[in-house]
Amino acid sequence: MALTLQIILVLSCLVLTMFVLLHKGKGGGLSSLFGGGVQSNLSGSTVVEKNLNRVTILTAIVWLVCIIGLNLIQAYAS
Repeated sequence: MALTLQIILVLSCLVLTMFVLLHKGKGGGLSSLFGGGVQSNLSGSTVVEKNLNRVTILTAIVWLVCIIGLNLIQAYAS
């Protein structure tokens, strides 16, 4: 059980990192320093961005459940 949770944790960590990097920069940070703030946002939040937000949140929940599960397994293992 612990090995399965560890594998899911590593995979969800990699996928979560990829999804976070896929998000569009909102400006005001390092992205605007290198010319990312030049583009204007005419259409607001698109359907793709909303779906990316949902999948990112779902992946973060899976990651968090794996961490809590592994912690409980370690705490109650004899």
